[in-house]
Amino acid sequence: MTTLVACSHGTRDPAGQAAIGRLVDAVSGALPGLAVTPTFVDVQHPQVAEVVGETAGPTVVVPLLLSSGYHVHVDIAAAVAGRAEVVAAPALGPDPVLAGLLAKRLRQAGLRRGDRVVLAAAGSSDPRARRDTERAASLLATALGTRVALGHVGGPQRQVAAVVADLRQDPHGGRVVVSPYLLAPGWFRDRLDDVGADLLSAPLLDGGEPDARLTGLVVRRFLDARGKAYAPAA
Repeated sequence: MTTLVACSHGTRDPAGQAAIGRLVDAVSGALPGLAVTPTFVDVQHPQVAEVVGETAGPTVVVPLLLSSGYHVHVDIAAAVAGRAEVVAAPALGPDPVLAGLLAKRLRQAGLRRGDRVVLAAAGSSDPRARRDTERAASLLATALGTRVALGHVGGPQRQVAAVVADLRQDPHGGRVVVSPYLLAPGWFRDRLDDVGADLLSAPLLDGGEPDARLTGLVVRRFLDARGKAYAPAA
C-alpha cells in the first residue's frame, strides 16, 4: 500500500491547525483504505524527514504548499533523497483550481465590479517561488476578468501594504481588496489586517469544511506522482 504524506508548513495558530487537519481528513476520506499521514516543514511536529524515515513501502509526499520555494526544493527534497520508493509531488500551486477558489472567497467577501484586487502571497527569496506567485496572480486575473496586483507578506519582494498604498493614489479607483494566497489562517494571514485594504477575503481554507475542489487537487497531485513511488523490479 502506498502512503500519502501530507506535508504542510506548520503554524501555532489553533484555527490554522484545525483547518489543515480538516483538509487532511478530507483527503483521507477521498482515498479510502489509503494511509494518509500529516507532517510539517516548520513550527509543528513531526517534521517531514522524521515521518518519511519511519514510513515503510511506497510513499508520496504531497506538499500542502502553494508554491515551490525553499520548503519544497530543500526540506522536502532532502527528506525523499536517496529513497527509491519515496517521491515528492509538486506543490499545489499555481493551478486554475486555486484561482477559482480565490475568486469564490472574494465574491463571498463582497467583491464588486470596479474593485481593485491585490493577491497577497508569502514572500520568498527563491526565484521559483516568485515565478509561481506571479503565475497565480495571472490565473486569478483570468478567473475574475480583471487586473490583479501582486504583493507579499515578508520576504524581499514588494509588500502588500505598499501595493495597496500605490493603488490608492488613483482618486478615481474603486475599493482595494486583498485576496490572501494562503492555505489557512496563521501568522501570514494576521499580518494582512493592517495593510490598509477596504476588504479582505478568507484564505483558501476558511474555517468550514474544505472545498471539494481543493481536496481533489491534493488527490490529483498524489495520483499523478504515485506511479513513480514504486521501485523497478530487481
